[in-house]
Amino acid sequence: MSPKRDEYTAKMKLQLDELNTRIDTIEAKAHEAKEDAQKMYHAEVAKLRQQSKLAMAKLGELRATGEDSWAKMVAEMDKIRDALIHSFKYFKSQL
Repeated sequence: MSPKRDEYTAKMKLQLDELNTRIDTIEAKAHEAKEDAQKMYHAEVAKLRQQSKLAMAKLGELRATGEDSWAKMVAEMDKIRDALIHSFKYFKSQL
């Protein structure tokens, strides 16, 4: 991979890891919530985890892509990451 690609994928991996850590924190808080709130927490955390898995899978695809489709894959990766960040922020705002 080129230095630019290495830098981008490392940065994206770091961002996804940080989001997963923040999701872990929210999940821990779910255990402290009342029973009815726990159900909501767990459902939302499950959605966030699914989005995170999709983002990590896309990152794997991005690392393996050729130069010809690199720009397209970066745009897709950015959209997936942005959607995960948006979902996380929305869920956090509802707490």
